Amino acid sequence: MVHVLSSRTLLRPADPERSRAFYGGQLGLAVHREFGTGPERGTVYFLGGGFLEVSGRCDVPPSPALKLWLQVADAAAAHEELTAAGVEVLRPPVKEPWGLIEMWIADPDGTEIVLVEIPADHPLRHRPGI
Repeated sequence: MVHVLSSRTLLRPADPERSRAFYGGQLGLAVHREFGTGPERGTVYFLGGGFLEVSGRCDVPPSPALKLWLQVADAAAAHEELTAAGVEVLRPPVKEPWGLIEMWIADPDGTEIVLVEIPADHPLRHRPGI
């Protein structure tokens, strides 16, 4: 069995500087570490319990099957902050039938990102009887 010690999602953007400006500047993700030099250097961002590495370059658009799921404390506040930072919101916060509040944005290469708020009364927050 594989014993995983850490994990990260790797993105190879078309324009690394533009992607770093988006993830570090507009989204405001904190930098975990940086490595290498030049425009294709790597930047690893904190994503709560995981990491996002933006490094290298790719001329092929990302697969539409790839999505990033980011939990936030307050989707409405995230909506306001991201709109003020110039991030295009694909879909504003909406309470889904399954009880989560979801908002959708995309990075500069079109990778869709869902920002999810888990309401206090949602079963993901607690399990009755435990």
